[in-house]
Amino acid sequence: MPNAAVALRTRFSLRPLAALALALAGLLAACSTSGAELGEMQPELGDFRLCYNIVTTNDAVQGPLSREADLDVFADRIRDQIDRRFGRYEGTRLYHIAIHLDAYVLAVPGIPLVASPRSALIISTNLWDDRLGRPLNDEPEQFTVLESASGSSVLGSGLTQSADQQMTQLAENAAKRIEEWMQDNPAWFSHPEDMPETRETTEAAAPAEPEGQTPVSTSAPAGTTAGGGCGRR
Repeated sequence: MPNAAVALRTRFSLRPLAALALALAGLLAACSTSGAELGEMQPELGDFRLCYNIVTTNDAVQGPLSREADLDVFADRIRDQIDRRFGRYEGTRLYHIAIHLDAYVLAVPGIPLVASPRSALIISTNLWDDRLGRPLNDEPEQFTVLESASGSSVLGSGLTQSADQQMTQLAENAAKRIEEWMQDNPAWFSHPEDMPETRETTEAAAPAEPEGQTPVSTSAPAGTTAGGGCGRR
């Protein structure tokens, strides 16, 4: 895909209500399902294999009652968790996950049982099919992710975690939420036409490899960026 990384970065716009939604989310006494454990691989992801893993942070909004985050570090934490969760899938078709960090709250220490702010993250996500050269979702999918429930939840993470720990936990939960969203769209990852037994067989048979020559592998994922170019951005 020509200039794939550039194209993947240019589809985001901060939604006008993102900052307001984050402010409300930061005040909720609620938590997200933890993404610390990977759990079972999801069969609905079919032929998925991760290629580009892109996270951008331009115009990210720091919410109220929040520590200031190093956005470069925050982006790296998200990339780490995308690699960790999706790098285990070894399908035969390349996909790109492009994320924009819209807004965040890294909870500050509060007053236990009275005012314990919650950490929260708002991201917008696009999933690209490399072979098609376009995103599969019509508009960026926006997620609001909260800190995980734990034995210390009553205290709030501002009292029990460093900013780096908060960013890591939010990144874990965001990666899990993206996986659930993808799981809800199995048609994106089912391409029977890519299977060798369903392709047209009218083409001439490939010539035999010369004796003594190592055969060329045919197991590379389908897509225009196969053979290099995949990675973090």
